[in-house]
Amino acid sequence: MTLTPTRAILDDARAAGRGVGAFNVVHLETAEALAGAAEDAGLPVILQVSENCVRYHGAFEPIALATLAVAAASTAPVAVHLDHAEDPELAFRAIDHGFGSVMYDGAKLDFADNVATTRRVVERADAAGVLVEAELGEIGGKDGAHAPGVRTDPDEAARFVAETGVGALAVAVGSSHAMTERVAAIDLELVARLARAVPVPLVLHGSSGVPDDAIVRGIRSGLTKINVSTHLNGAFTSAVRQHLALHPAAVDSRTYVAAGRTAVRSEAARLLTLFASTTKETG
Repeated sequence: MTLTPTRAILDDARAAGRGVGAFNVVHLETAEALAGAAEDAGLPVILQVSENCVRYHGAFEPIALATLAVAAASTAPVAVHLDHAEDPELAFRAIDHGFGSVMYDGAKLDFADNVATTRRVVERADAAGVLVEAELGEIGGKDGAHAPGVRTDPDEAARFVAETGVGALAVAVGSSHAMTERVAAIDLELVARLARAVPVPLVLHGSSGVPDDAIVRGIRSGLTKINVSTHLNGAFTSAVRQHLALHPAAVDSRTYVAAGRTAVRSEAARLLTLFASTTKETG
């Protein structure tokens, strides 16, 4: 199957009131696991390559081209997305390499600068038929994201989407990146207000710290794209640790990395099914 445009996956999910999983690639094995999870679940998935991931690999092309190849070879609908790019030039490179969507993260900028730079990225992306996701509010670390003052304001969100033309909006509603415990509470009333205020799919970052039942309620309140990274990294690492504990003489890294890949594939398939089986409340 060829690459699926991110816009098509998000539009279908939003129209049906369902959630869709967007999972971060760390290395080739996670890309393989995530595409396999989509095949197992019979559902679409969005593979995300972050600016941090590019930095880890030392260059954009190796991990980007590998992820695009895995996505294109899959029998499931798979899109490839650039996650949390604070450098517009990196977003431009992803657009030129055939990514289905890019996230330009200008959340640290003031509103006017965020709008101006995001619009630049949108203009370049629109010419290539690529969706742009942006962020308003600060999802950041635990202290910032849980403070009410940094959460996304619906009126400001409506203005931001109108002025930039973005195709998806990441909102700060109480989740936080890099949480290893699933204890975050999201503001469901705020999610519903945001869903009414903007005409594009809403994105939940930091979903690893949010329990399943809270994500379900968030989707019912209006969330569409559910980003997960740390939780799946935890599944990978736990499986590797277990394999090495059972096989202390192992020296071939493929044996324990394969165990991690299998664990991610299983958990990602479960999450895809959970998100897709949840529909937005009406009335």
